[in-house]
Amino acid sequence: MFDFRPTPGTPKPEAYRQLRESADALTAGEPDAVANMANIAALLWDFLPDLNWSGFYRVIDGELVLGPFMGRPACIRIPMSQGVCGMAAASGATQLVEDVHAFPGHIACDAVTNSELVVPVKRDGEVVAVIDLDSPRKARFDGDDAAGIETIAAMLSERI
Repeated sequence: MFDFRPTPGTPKPEAYRQLRESADALTAGEPDAVANMANIAALLWDFLPDLNWSGFYRVIDGELVLGPFMGRPACIRIPMSQGVCGMAAASGATQLVEDVHAFPGHIACDAVTNSELVVPVKRDGEVVAVIDLDSPRKARFDGDDAAGIETIAAMLSERI
């Protein structure tokens, strides 16, 4: 049985180091991208507090298509440059949004979401997917969260 949760009170940088090691252990040597995304979506859901959605959107034929996730049903297709996920994919830059309702063009797949962190997964300089984390709490995510998920995205770039 896997239990990757950090000890309560663990400082964020250390918790994200542990999360990255867990993600590496779960995906090392597994060639199936869907299996790896599914395990990482579940790991993020289990590991990080105050989430209502964790998962992936994949870049397919110039748009984002829903990948493995944990949470309530979600938008299936998102045009590039639209919403937080589309902006992350189009720009290739992490999007850290404290209040999604103030984000121009926000796509409300789940009305419960109040803050969002979206990190592009790049392979050979091209965005192939995004990791999307949603929270019902405003300002749930900070720079430590962004940096931690960016290390996971970099590690996953050849595994999804």
